[in-house]
Amino acid sequence: MFRHPVSRRAVLLGAAAAALSGCTLGRQPGPAELVLATGPEGAVFREIGAALADALARHLPDTRVRARPSSASVQNQQLLVSGAVQLALSSLDAVLNTDNSSPDPGIRAVARLYDSFLHLVVPAGSPIRALADLAGRTVSLGATGSGTEFTGTRLLRLLGVQVNGVRLNQADSSAALEAGRIEAFLTLTGIPTPAITGLLDRFPVRLVPLSHEAETLAGAVSGPYLPATIPTTTYGDLPPCPTVAVPNLLLVRADLPDDVVEVVTGTVFTESARIAAGHPEASRINVRTGIATGPVPLHPGAQRWFRNAKR
Repeated sequence: MFRHPVSRRAVLLGAAAAALSGCTLGRQPGPAELVLATGPEGAVFREIGAALADALARHLPDTRVRARPSSASVQNQQLLVSGAVQLALSSLDAVLNTDNSSPDPGIRAVARLYDSFLHLVVPAGSPIRALADLAGRTVSLGATGSGTEFTGTRLLRLLGVQVNGVRLNQADSSAALEAGRIEAFLTLTGIPTPAITGLLDRFPVRLVPLSHEAETLAGAVSGPYLPATIPTTTYGDLPPCPTVAVPNLLLVRADLPDDVVEVVTGTVFTESARIAAGHPEASRINVRTGIATGPVPLHPGAQRWFRNAKR
């Protein structure tokens, strides 16, 4: 009798579903409210975060779950530490914050989700061909408190490139580039990002290769930076573009109850297809890589979920 082969991923996801279905909040009630810090308009963080909040609301029916827009990574951690939110999305390099790789002791990881790619976006006819060509030009470095601002500022400092930096979120950066108010913008985001796909419908742009910059970051700070390529077809007819990728984490306050975090972790993986809808890079959310959160320790509730999923 013929039987369809079952992949290891299918087995893990089946176990994940069973672990989630068997996980209840009966021993400890869920919080009255759970707030997830996401990102700005035009960012993948904002869309992924909203989808995750919707999924969590289904699995935590007695809890009011809401997504809170933000500037992204750096501000998200500030909100998390202050207690204004309980969950937050952040790039790994911004979590480590300094070169000594020490995350805030009040922060834990739920899981690694997917990678963000650093984009340098310029008008199609721009003379800018490398990051060094930004010297003296007006460039958006992302919103204040964003992962883009953190990574972009670090990179420019490492390379000794001085720009006239302005702080605009992704949607405002696209509008400013189209209007000629800035000459380029940086954005660290999942792919494809709405701020660029929407701009391409109205205004021709191109991506500047950042292979040298990827090597510079990886050589200066070990761990969070990976050479990568924005694939062809990501943005219509734009060719593939070498750059640097940074893993993204779902973070949680260390004092959130284990049972709640166990449900959050299970929701991430059993609802991953729905959460990542329309974002090819986010479709890489999976159990195998989810546990790889680097120097940011997993919350005990997340550890428990991963142990159960592997049985």
